[in-house]
Amino acid sequence: MPKAMVAALLGDSPSLLRNVPEIRDVEIVTSLLQIHGVSVQKDPDSGDLTLDPVGAKRATSKEIDTHAGDSRIPILFCGPLIHSIGEAFIPDLGGCRIGDRPIDFHLNVLRAFGAVVDKRVDGIAITAPHGLKGAKLELPFPSVGATEQVLLSAVRAEGITELKNAAVEPEIMDLIAVLQKMGAIIQVQTDRVIRIEGVPQLSGYNHRALADRNEGASWASAALVTRGDIFVEGANQFDLTSFLNTYRKIGGAFEVHDDGIRFYHPGGELKPLVLETDVHPGFMTDWQQPLVVALTQAKGVSIVHETVYENRFGFTKALVDMGATIQLHRECLGSVPCRFGQRNFLHSAVITGPSELSGRDIDVPDLRGGFSHLIAALAADGVSNVTGIELINRGYERFLEKLQGLGADVELTEG
Repeated sequence: MPKAMVAALLGDSPSLLRNVPEIRDVEIVTSLLQIHGVSVQKDPDSGDLTLDPVGAKRATSKEIDTHAGDSRIPILFCGPLIHSIGEAFIPDLGGCRIGDRPIDFHLNVLRAFGAVVDKRVDGIAITAPHGLKGAKLELPFPSVGATEQVLLSAVRAEGITELKNAAVEPEIMDLIAVLQKMGAIIQVQTDRVIRIEGVPQLSGYNHRALADRNEGASWASAALVTRGDIFVEGANQFDLTSFLNTYRKIGGAFEVHDDGIRFYHPGGELKPLVLETDVHPGFMTDWQQPLVVALTQAKGVSIVHETVYENRFGFTKALVDMGATIQLHRECLGSVPCRFGQRNFLHSAVITGPSELSGRDIDVPDLRGGFSHLIAALAADGVSNVTGIELINRGYERFLEKLQGLGADVELTEG
């Protein structure tokens, strides 16, 4: 939904975004929009956001840097800002420490549209003296962020844009739906090809934000680890198809309802499995970390091959300290084509279980890893002290409140 908020910059009238969660990324985008002159009004009863871009203006590099926080979302402001006010600025970007995640994809996309990229000490300034023009592009990897960059830049670029090897995740399709409501002409073709016919003008939208499938999968894994029973309101079977198949293989159970999915541990032993992450429609990388915690409780040896982010197993050190048996390997322990083979990254894991976990002091390394540590702590004997939980606030709405509502003994301390 933060991407839909950015898209509001492209319109010439207000947009209404409904079902917006209270997460840190939404706060960051709200601040970035406001310093660029966009009015953001929140309905106190429904939480819906009204975004009016009529007063869009330039912001200083200092303002942008102050409000960007640790988010990588500012890079997606570039196309809309160039269309709206003729220029954009990107500060040094933060984000979770799970891999290199270079912005080269984004900069190359913008250059292909005719943008001029000026690297400065405090960040990157981007202009388009002759406006953005449609282009033929092919991504070396189906990057979600780069695909979003193309969509947000191409819809008002002059001419036709064709993107090959595009990401086609549900979040991409949701952004396409938003842009189409605004007046964009976008066709999703076979074999990861997206074709965009640029239009000179877009209007506002009325859209209900997509439920977060990553949060749904995280709570599902929590149910397995704690031998619990959790109903995730808004979870969608279609968006979680690959996860649900894996969940069933490991021994988890679920019931699909019209308004969500019930996830629960049916009793008995969890089963080990061989798992490889992949771009959609494969098993999503964001689902991997919480599920690894569940695999520490499965009887036997499991293998997980991470093919999307090269350093995503950094979170396992805390699990090993808690008593889990996890070995990391540089080799590709799987058959999915991997960009990290022979590059010295510890991107395959061998997990032996079941393991008895014990409470420890834990520092949250990243968003999904942090949630994974918390559910491991819930299953462990003894008390765990967790620091850095502000990272989890980036993507999980009121997660401590939800944990307490599920019966967890969680105490928030100052300092």
